Amino acid sequence: MKIRLAALLLPAACLAAACNKAPDREANKTLGMVPVPAGQAPPATPERPLPPDDFVSKGVLERPAGPGPALIKHVLLSWKDLAPAYMNQQDPRGAARTQKEAGRLARELADKIRSGGSIDDLIKEYSEDRGGGGEPYEIRADRDFVPEFKDMALRLAPKEVGIARTKYGYHVMFHVPPAPPDPLESADILAREAPPASEVAWARHILIGWRDLQLPGHRPLKPAAQARSKADADKLVGSLLERIRGGEAIEPMMAELSEDDGSAKTGRAYEIKADAPMVEPFKNIARRLHVGEAGLVRTQFGWHVILRVPPPPPDPAESADILAREVVATDVQVKHILISWKDLAAAFGGQQDPRAAARTRPDADKLVATLVGRLKKGEKIEPLMKEFSEDPGSAAAGNSYPVNPSAGLVEPFKNLSLRLKLNETGVVKTDFGLHIIQRVQ
Repeated sequence: MKIRLAALLLPAACLAAACNKAPDREANKTLGMVPVPAGQAPPATPERPLPPDDFVSKGVLERPAGPGPALIKHVLLSWKDLAPAYMNQQDPRGAARTQKEAGRLARELADKIRSGGSIDDLIKEYSEDRGGGGEPYEIRADRDFVPEFKDMALRLAPKEVGIARTKYGYHVMFHVPPAPPDPLESADILAREAPPASEVAWARHILIGWRDLQLPGHRPLKPAAQARSKADADKLVGSLLERIRGGEAIEPMMAELSEDDGSAKTGRAYEIKADAPMVEPFKNIARRLHVGEAGLVRTQFGWHVILRVPPPPPDPAESADILAREVVATDVQVKHILISWKDLAAAFGGQQDPRAAARTRPDADKLVATLVGRLKKGEKIEPLMKEFSEDPGSAAAGNSYPVNPSAGLVEPFKNLSLRLKLNETGVVKTDFGLHIIQRVQ
């Protein structure tokens, strides 16, 4: 399976890559729920509101909206007239269904959920949302999302069911209630006042699961978790927390025990912003920890033993002068050349380019310097992308990527892109390697 850059740069929307919340979404860019092929523009949002609809939960929409976050699971049901919104990727079930049939099915599923039926079972059987994986979407008033979906989500009470209509179909929506606190959690840290929204935290963590967990999206547990009871997990994380607080390095423990594929073997630290698309409990404790302090929190993925660490130093290959600027534009198009090396293989999930798998970091630095020099002498980036870039989503065709402040891209890539002047080239490092980025619009 090819890895597209839009996925490569997506921080996999639970805990970024930390919990691997959205690996199934990585084959496509997503607009809310619907995959958009690389190189194509997403369908335009209708300028006028959708017409009145008897299947929509109008009583819910009459309430004032809350700020969120609201965790929403949903079943998406489309019908044949909506085919243009799906850009030739509509689910066959939707393509064969009328709007009236979709509405009746939506009401039937909503009634099943209200009667105690499992939303997860219904998602698995009926939903046409290929991007969700059955996991809840975290909806906030200050985040972009399909408008009608967000309007309903921010008005539903916990455990309440509603039906919304968007240009993609009917959404049978369920507001997932927050999990009760676990007595082992670091309640004293979680009770602290949240830091300013502008503050960025960096943290490493150890993820520990147990056999009774029901992972979102029906994802299988790791073998170690399958063999472990909740009591065993509690004992283990208590011991790990004590060892970290006693001064032991967290990285060896991550490599030995963590069930987070995104960081276990690499010791990766995650960048955590107030609006980061991560599970709230993880984000809440990480941002309240002091640098060098460790804490414990539980999410739907298990226990997280978290250590806040200092920000990483800038990489010598990066364009530090450009990154030090203020943002110069908020909506740009960029093209890039990705150059990786063998030590980053884990980030690619077994799909690293063979050239990178045979390359050392010093080799990558030399190649990047050479390519930047050629670009600054006036060579076109597209032929160099085709010959050298390891991003299968853009290399061959020379595709550009849209970047704006809310784009679902890893922060370093976005930070450099928004600071480049038109036709300027710079370099930034991410977990996937070095990106030579040129702003083209």
